[in-house]
Amino acid sequence: MHKVLIAFLLLAVSFPTASAATGRPDAERNPPGGRTVYVFLLHGDIMPAQARLVSKCLREAADMNAACVVVDLNTYGGLLDAADSIRTMLLNFPGPTITFVNNQAASAGALIALATDSIYMRPGASIGAATVVDRSGSEMPDKYQSFMRAMMRATAEAHGREPSDRTDGAPQRWRRDPRIAEAMVDPSVTVPGLTDSTEVVTLTADEAVAWGFCEGKAASVEEVLALAGMDDCEIYEYRLTRLDRLTGFLSSPVIQALCIMLIIGGIWFELQSPGIGFPLAAAVLGAVLYFAPLYMEGLVAYWEPILFLAGVVLLVLELFVTPGFGVLGVLGIVAMVTGLAFALIDADLLHYIPTGELPVSVVLGPFLIVVISAGTGLLLSVWLGNRFLGGKSRLRRRIVLASDLRPDEGYVSVATGRELTGRDGVAATPLHPSGKVVIEGRHYEAAGENAAFIRKGAAVTVIRDENGVLYCREKEA
Repeated sequence: MHKVLIAFLLLAVSFPTASAATGRPDAERNPPGGRTVYVFLLHGDIMPAQARLVSKCLREAADMNAACVVVDLNTYGGLLDAADSIRTMLLNFPGPTITFVNNQAASAGALIALATDSIYMRPGASIGAATVVDRSGSEMPDKYQSFMRAMMRATAEAHGREPSDRTDGAPQRWRRDPRIAEAMVDPSVTVPGLTDSTEVVTLTADEAVAWGFCEGKAASVEEVLALAGMDDCEIYEYRLTRLDRLTGFLSSPVIQALCIMLIIGGIWFELQSPGIGFPLAAAVLGAVLYFAPLYMEGLVAYWEPILFLAGVVLLVLELFVTPGFGVLGVLGIVAMVTGLAFALIDADLLHYIPTGELPVSVVLGPFLIVVISAGTGLLLSVWLGNRFLGGKSRLRRRIVLASDLRPDEGYVSVATGRELTGRDGVAATPLHPSGKVVIEGRHYEAAGENAAFIRKGAAVTVIRDENGVLYCREKEA
């Protein structure tokens, strides 16, 4: 139990630090008042870390009452769920949003660009090619393509139609043609004058201007603002700090999985040996590296690490206090997995679970990551334990106390015919489930009566002697 309390204190100490690091920007980074344009870069693959970055920047822009938000975009695509989260945040942002396509807005990048109110492109840039593919680059089944077509079409339609003075009842022209957005996903969609149903649409800067998918061409953010009539605004550009980069690195799925493996492996190894040592320190380090970056990104509330630690406590109670493996053990495992999994889910998204608007994959994915990582960590721990800490391996001789207990030094495992029942002695080691007792200067194999735990150094009385094992009861003080 004392191990768990120390781990809890070490983990709790890390969170005030994380909280302080996520405070509001200081005056230098958050210029007060005036017409401020908030600019942030979205370069590289679209991953969950980028979705969290966008969420953070949009919150800061809203707090600053920014006149406009400019997304400096350059990406070849990324994960669809992360791109959809960014798309939703941009569509729901209360102020004007602009995308500056600073070279490429391919695949998921096209979806993100379409979500903003205006698009400006660097000469030589392109936008489109939004077909859904797997990690090997192969096209996904039509179920996924249909979903992406609808999402691209809905995003284009979200910006409405151009105003028109026509009175003949004909529909007004879309600001961004949903048919073209759909053709960026499916080569079978035809757009007269643009595509002939044999290729996926990708627009150059000039083509995007001609077809209404781009408001103009610009070589920099300053030119974008000039074209948008906001060149008198003050530019505030969010720049990644070293802490942001470290947080993004530690928040990547691979590092999160490794941290979970470190936590589970450390706990398993620590339970195999008495005392507090390196395995517990490794488990605490893994927990800090897992929870602290997510807390700094605003994904973790206090209840998630507390739930995880409660699961650890229940598991320890099951192993050392109650016999067998029952309710406490199951509840402990469930609490640990739930705490680790919900730490990966944005707390704001949890409000959408009762409404059914939150995709199942958003909740199921983190649980699969945790279960697979924990299972892998446990299997590796068992294998490493048997491989390097068993037999006569060099590593075992260095880190495991494995001294020979020879009879000529007074260590005797069998009573050698002497009747020891009723004799008094002292527990030389903890007796759980077995250990050593000292009687008249000699060591004997012993165990607590009825599997009772007897601490080291306790005075004991031998109750019975069976097959060379002395069963003892702790003497009352």
